[in-house]
Amino acid sequence: MGLGKQSKTLTKPQIEMVSTYLRTKRNGLRNQTIFLLSVKSGLRSKEIASLQWSEVMNSDGEIADVISLTNRTSKGKSGRIVPLHKDVKGNLIELLSEVRGKVDPTESIIRTERSKSTTSQTIVNMFQSWYRSLGLVGCSSHSGRRTFITETAKRISTVGGSLRDVQMMVGHSSLQTTQRYIEGDSDSQRKVVGLL
Repeated sequence: MGLGKQSKTLTKPQIEMVSTYLRTKRNGLRNQTIFLLSVKSGLRSKEIASLQWSEVMNSDGEIADVISLTNRTSKGKSGRIVPLHKDVKGNLIELLSEVRGKVDPTESIIRTERSKSTTSQTIVNMFQSWYRSLGLVGCSSHSGRRTFITETAKRISTVGGSLRDVQMMVGHSSLQTTQRYIEGDSDSQRKVVGLL
């Protein structure tokens, strides 16, 4: 994939803007959760659409601290464990409280008003509509995933991890694929050269 063809990553203010905007609209909690699953968990549209309650719940029926993606949910055989960001967990707890007593662990978390599930294309279309409404040119359903990969790659060494950990969280079979997702940072490049 050429550099010019990749979806743009989102800045912190843009993430806040999109998140706040979504929460104020119809189906705000659901839509904000979709967005956060992309930008704070690095999930693909297919994974968001296919995610079931059993993949985010512990044995007590509460929201766990991780997403346990199965191969059924993920692309290819990239099932994996993704730690839950506090914002994503908070939204999932809120969504669960709305369906408490009615939740089947095999049900999809993301549903439409007419169906108990949704499709990856519907998720892609939602992102396209949201970004267009907010004037975010060059952003797509992959922008959140790219942002997640870029931001975790920048910070992983500060917690004793490596790019391999990022690769595992996002389910890439090749480290090269993960590296292609990472947005360069010219400011950081200048700073590191200044340290030489």
